[in-house]
Amino acid sequence: MSDSASVGGGPSRTAADGALGVVVRGISKRYGGAQALEDVSLSVAPGEVHALVGENGAGKSTLGKIIAGAVAPDAGEILVAGRPVHFHSPRDAIREGIALIHQELQLVPALSVLDNVFLGAEPSRGGFVDRARQRERFAELAAHIGFRQSPSVRIETLRVAEQQKVEILRALVRNARLIVMDEPTAALTRIEADRLLEITRDLRDHGATVIYVSHDLGDVLALSDTITVLKDGRHVKTGPARGETANGLVTAMLGRSMDLTFPPRRQPPEGAPVVLSVKGLSRPPAFEDVSFDIHAGEIVGLAGLVGSGRTEIARAIFGADPSTGAVEIEGTRLQPRSPGNSIRHGLAMLPESRKDQGLIMVRPVRENVSIAHLREVSWHGIIQAARERSRVAEVLNSVDARAANHSMAISGLSGGNQQKAAIAKWLVKTPKALLADEPTRGIDVGAKRAIYELIHRLAEQGLGVLLISSELEEVLGLAHRVLVVRSGRIVGEFVGKQINEETVMRAAFGETGMGAHGDEAA
Repeated sequence: MSDSASVGGGPSRTAADGALGVVVRGISKRYGGAQALEDVSLSVAPGEVHALVGENGAGKSTLGKIIAGAVAPDAGEILVAGRPVHFHSPRDAIREGIALIHQELQLVPALSVLDNVFLGAEPSRGGFVDRARQRERFAELAAHIGFRQSPSVRIETLRVAEQQKVEILRALVRNARLIVMDEPTAALTRIEADRLLEITRDLRDHGATVIYVSHDLGDVLALSDTITVLKDGRHVKTGPARGETANGLVTAMLGRSMDLTFPPRRQPPEGAPVVLSVKGLSRPPAFEDVSFDIHAGEIVGLAGLVGSGRTEIARAIFGADPSTGAVEIEGTRLQPRSPGNSIRHGLAMLPESRKDQGLIMVRPVRENVSIAHLREVSWHGIIQAARERSRVAEVLNSVDARAANHSMAISGLSGGNQQKAAIAKWLVKTPKALLADEPTRGIDVGAKRAIYELIHRLAEQGLGVLLISSELEEVLGLAHRVLVVRSGRIVGEFVGKQINEETVMRAAFGETGMGAHGDEAA
């Protein structure tokens, strides 16, 4: 029977009957031999944005899922509005006004937006779904959060940011008064993330309580009223956000202070040979006539606005997408251009999404690491298990990737360790150049620093690195040289003291003239 009551209210009432608070007492949860949470207690006040922060594996997502009924605790209790509750499923939590927006969105790709929003909560009239009421309610809520897509469009055609809004609409249709958001900006661009923060503030201002699970300390400090820090499954501290700083949160998360700046840059040696050369690469309308060289030991940043063509250029260099022009590795032209041929000649690529393109999430860690270079662990086409185990352990150790065992599914690792494993995959046979697209997306601050140091170490060992990041500070902090892409063309090149936020952004927006060796940006 459909829940017709769950579609009441107008756009000014995104949360029914006022804000909802929750208290957890003595919550513990174990997965096999790993203690995810241990005796955690905290209170979330009605009508606040309460952030949960910590390193990957600290237990923040597990706690959010327990509050939303997606995971059952081993011990402890949950009180909602002062009453003890026992959730056996997310549906139980929804009845209490609590909804969860997963990091991995729980939508049905082939169904329409409208059907996804109301799935399981369809309003009915005379035993039939009331489509008119559905569309009326959808229009009210969509206008409220700025969702402008047609309700009839299929989910699979939407960008991740729009799918995120569909998840929010699902929660609002069910009259959620407390919404748990698990890493909601991990897969979003900066502009999309900023819009989501605005929507979250608006939800709070209209009566919702939000538990915000995130690794992004900038977003947490900008958005939250209260912040709770978890470490190794234990509660470290809870306090008002206005008294916190990024450095203070990192110290609490790691149990030690950590320099949030980048490792010191060492210039590549004079006369270092060219390891990667790109000449006249074109794939209209994405990009056209792209040319540059990268020397051994050099990190070259590829900067630009979203949609400028950065990722498309990297994919074409690697041979994942067809293009015209030439790509050379140490003077040898790649022909034909394909991922397989690129790998054979020493070109590696860390793709934009490790989960969709870089790793096979359901397969073991060992297989994910060895898959790109099976010849290195095989004899006459047959994988030698002992050789594979030894080589995989060696490269994982070299990048400090930690796993309980190498036979576990790689999905069981933290985001930071998954990313390190995705890099280790290319080190089974040492590459000559690395294309690193969004190398720190979706990982915590401690893991970010480890990835920065790893990229520097690879460059010092003689690799040429092409670095792409939506976080401009990463490009500025890591690169020896920065190329700026605008509308599919390289419009500026900056070195030394010219590498700063103002010059790069002016070139990206087309506001000013010449880079160090680049074309006119305007």
